Amino acid sequence: MSEVLQSLITIVAQAASESIESTTTLVQEATNSAAPVLTEMAGITQEQPGMLEFIAQSDMVGKALFVILVLMSLTSWYLIFVKSITNWRIGRRSERFLQQFWAASSLEQVENEIATHGANEPFSHLASHAIHARNHHEKYGAVRLEEKGSTNAFVTRTIRKVIDEETAKLENGLTVLASIGSTAPFVGLFGTVWGVYHALIGIGLSDGVSISRIAGPVGEALVMTGLGLAVAIPAVLAYNAFVRTNRVYLARLDAFAHDLFTFLTTGQQVSSKRPATRAAQA
Repeated sequence: MSEVLQSLITIVAQAASESIESTTTLVQEATNSAAPVLTEMAGITQEQPGMLEFIAQSDMVGKALFVILVLMSLTSWYLIFVKSITNWRIGRRSERFLQQFWAASSLEQVENEIATHGANEPFSHLASHAIHARNHHEKYGAVRLEEKGSTNAFVTRTIRKVIDEETAKLENGLTVLASIGSTAPFVGLFGTVWGVYHALIGIGLSDGVSISRIAGPVGEALVMTGLGLAVAIPAVLAYNAFVRTNRVYLARLDAFAHDLFTFLTTGQQVSSKRPATRAAQA
């Protein structure tokens, strides 16, 4: 009986040792097969190339497109900040002048205010030129060809000339913003096409498809697309905002010009109802 038990124990021990050895062998084989994959994943995780590395891998065309987009972005943001600050200052100065104008008792008081503080915004500039044109034509008459006609016609031409000048000043820089907003996406698209072209060339010249061969050009293409949109979107939004602001401001200036012309031609006392302000609010 004891011999049977010993034989059974021996058999079980041998089976256990064999299973342990086979399990160890399988684990070693799995580890050896997974080692290259883990090494590659670790290398990819450690590298993680950024946008500048993708740009550095591109050729001269890709670098030139990147520089063009950066210059477009800097130009658009410069215009956005400068025009925003300028419009804010002009708006405050215009409100201050309109309050002083409609509170004045005569045009002589308005002239004194303009001479003291200067014509540093469109409303005071318009009033100064219109008053000077009326006084000059009444005193000297039509001396030059541009002064021919009645006093009302000469004042009208002067007012229209000042409005055109102020409109040109307000619209300064908007053409650049519109051009950047309309062309930047296409510059980025050209960079995308160029990057995909290089990716296809790399695949064609290689024996097999490799991620490392096509990752650079494809990354460059995606960077160019995103950069083109990042340049165009702020420029378009700023352009629309400035156009609306200028339209409202010029409507107020035109209403003020009408009221000023009426007063200069009729000689009535300046009203305190501020029609230009009411027209803008309507």
